Amino acid sequence: MSTGTRDYVEELRDMDNSRIGLYAVLLFGIVFYLFPVETAVMTMFKTQGEFARTLPFAPPSADGFTLSALATAWNTLRPGLLNSLVMAIPATIMSALLGSLTAYGLTTISWRGQVGVVVFIIAGIFIPYQAVLVPLAQFWYQILPGLLNGFVNTVFGFITGGDWAYPSRNGYVQLFQLSITHGAYGIPICTLLFRSYYQAISDEMIEAARLDGASAFSIYRNIILPLSLPMFAVTLIYQFTQVYNDLLFALVLVNEPAAQVATQRLAALTGGVVQSFNTTMAGAIVAAFPTLLVYIVFGEQFAKGVAGEN
Repeated sequence: MSTGTRDYVEELRDMDNSRIGLYAVLLFGIVFYLFPVETAVMTMFKTQGEFARTLPFAPPSADGFTLSALATAWNTLRPGLLNSLVMAIPATIMSALLGSLTAYGLTTISWRGQVGVVVFIIAGIFIPYQAVLVPLAQFWYQILPGLLNGFVNTVFGFITGGDWAYPSRNGYVQLFQLSITHGAYGIPICTLLFRSYYQAISDEMIEAARLDGASAFSIYRNIILPLSLPMFAVTLIYQFTQVYNDLLFALVLVNEPAAQVATQRLAALTGGVVQSFNTTMAGAIVAAFPTLLVYIVFGEQFAKGVAGEN
């Protein structure tokens, strides 16, 4: 065997070894990531006795298989799932759309004070939820009702008789307040994502549209918005996941049982003196299904947005 052939064979052998190592690492990562999911799925199909007798990740036996935990979780979470969707979808759209418009104004339109506004928006990303709980509750349950009560009873007193009161205890109103809160809180991060995306768009294309007499809104509607679909997928998935999975704001702003979201009902499902692990795992799977569905539907656009493709 010649020296050149021997070197080529050794190169192929080294390449195969590196590829085998890569596949081994990927396989380990897949197993490590999916192992808790497999454990949850196996557990939710077991009776309490079967769970105590077998390993958590082992499949149930014929005698230990049951669907009662899944049925209990579904019946408990079903109203909360609907409330979560009613609350999360408008909040997600609001954050993504306003974030896109804000980023457009901070990227393709030059005006004095841009840097200060960008810094202010970035600072809003790092404000922890816990820091705004007290002023948030005061705003929705004291300040806003007081302002609206005074305005409505003063301007429309001949209709209300002067005794109209803001329905802060109404379940739908509380969901609306929660949706607005999440939508506003998500604008800074959506703005930052869209701004980094818009900075990669060709300036020549926008300048050509301006030379043709296109207005700022027309440029956004006809050029920027169609190019933003991948990033919209990223922000919609990210923001929907954040809003849907939140429990802290819901505990503060929603106290009507009929208006509780999925995370509140899931927390109630896991409570109690005796822990039903099968019901808890079934509830976690049911509660996670909407976010999983969003990733499946927008997965391709999400990948393009993360890769920065226009």
